[in-house]
Amino acid sequence: MRTAYSVETVRAAERDLMARLPEGALMQRAAAGLAAACAELLGRVYGSRVVLLVGSGDNGGDALYAGARLARRGAGVTAVLLAADRTHPAGLAALRRAGGSVAASGGGEAAIGRADLVVDGIVGIGGRGGLRPEAAALAAAAERSRAAVVAVDLPSGIEADTGQVLGAAVRADLTVTFGTHKPGLLIDPAREHAGSVRLVDIGLDLPAEPELEALQHADVARLLPVPGAESDKYRRGVVGIAAGSARYPGAAVLAVSGALRGGAGAVRYVGPAGDAVIARFPETLVSDRGPHKAGRVQAWVTGPGAGDDAGTVAEVVGAEVPVLIDADGLRLADRDAVRARTAPTLMTPHAGEAAALLGVDREEVEGARLPAVRELAARYRATVLLKGSTTLVADPDGGAVRVNATGTAWLATAGSGDVLSGLAGSLLASGLSPRDAGSVAAYLHGLAGRFAAAGAPVGAHDVAGAVARAWRDVRAETGGGPGR
Repeated sequence: MRTAYSVETVRAAERDLMARLPEGALMQRAAAGLAAACAELLGRVYGSRVVLLVGSGDNGGDALYAGARLARRGAGVTAVLLAADRTHPAGLAALRRAGGSVAASGGGEAAIGRADLVVDGIVGIGGRGGLRPEAAALAAAAERSRAAVVAVDLPSGIEADTGQVLGAAVRADLTVTFGTHKPGLLIDPAREHAGSVRLVDIGLDLPAEPELEALQHADVARLLPVPGAESDKYRRGVVGIAAGSARYPGAAVLAVSGALRGGAGAVRYVGPAGDAVIARFPETLVSDRGPHKAGRVQAWVTGPGAGDDAGTVAEVVGAEVPVLIDADGLRLADRDAVRARTAPTLMTPHAGEAAALLGVDREEVEGARLPAVRELAARYRATVLLKGSTTLVADPDGGAVRVNATGTAWLATAGSGDVLSGLAGSLLASGLSPRDAGSVAAYLHGLAGRFAAAGAPVGAHDVAGAVARAWRDVRAETGGGPGR
């Protein structure tokens, strides 16, 4: 499990550790890890040209000490001081003793233009808002240059706790972060600025519950439903799909395609697209009698392609089993009815749908995804899966938010969300909690998107077809066989 902690938590852990260590030892640990990552990126340190962008905080000190280590290995290291009177004195002295130099006033951009590597030590985790003009100009020069850019702890200018980018910010090729990931390194739009992320262990003692957590293959493998010797189709769970309309029959077909690959033993379909569903997936149990008379299910999915069928959505929302609400269902479902449910609820909006539910502009949700998903979960008393380049899953009672980044930009295609809904609904019917069902479905869906696309355009039906490969890939990497 990859975890991320808030700035407040990290600072408290750092204070506790520094109280037990000799003065400066923690910064030396960070600088050693930073220098090692820079050397690995350079390949050949001797003769390389390194520019340090040095702010007034500890990030600047980390950069200076790392620069001193590189200078002792033969690199030509130049520090650009953004606050000369507040530069870390011991770090600057170490750099000078190692043979490093300080750029003349106004010479920063020229030095960057000649560099092989730029180290961003401008602002640390306590920074707020975008970069100031002088720093923004240097960040822009680094982005224009041919140099690789390494950020110290996180790219300067991003919001560490939320992943927002409220102004100019550094764009890094590599971020070397210390002790733990920070939320901004895992959530867009800030994540786009971080490049690859390398975690350096500096010995922090952190709480059991993080701010964010990201499932890895082993975590997903432990959650996947696998039938036992005594299983039958009903014991494995039955998922009901109440989706589609005369205008949008394809949404029903795609939701069923995802559900059939999600581990449930059977899929019941209710709606006007029954002929299209049965023609494509004859194993589906099709009914035209409405959700209440369709037969027993362990979970429902409603909303994809529903058009204006508020009656069916209301009928599903009133069911006493776990329910997933997506697409048109998000617009049609009564908020008070959702809040009053006693069985689990999973809502799966994209940014535009979330914005409509919150009464804000889409740009506000896209720029502040973490606050938005938390607010929506609390407002509806439901687990919310906010779709996007980094998918977030939040429970209504708080706790760690799950973040997923297994996808590909090719997943931004019509019907992809319908497949995800069916897949997550099937996992709900198999017995997973909404949080686990949503995050496992997002993980598999993202992997399937990568496998199906392989760098080329892909259709939603291709994504559904690749879910089985993603499932096998997760289990194979963790030693899982065909059953357990």
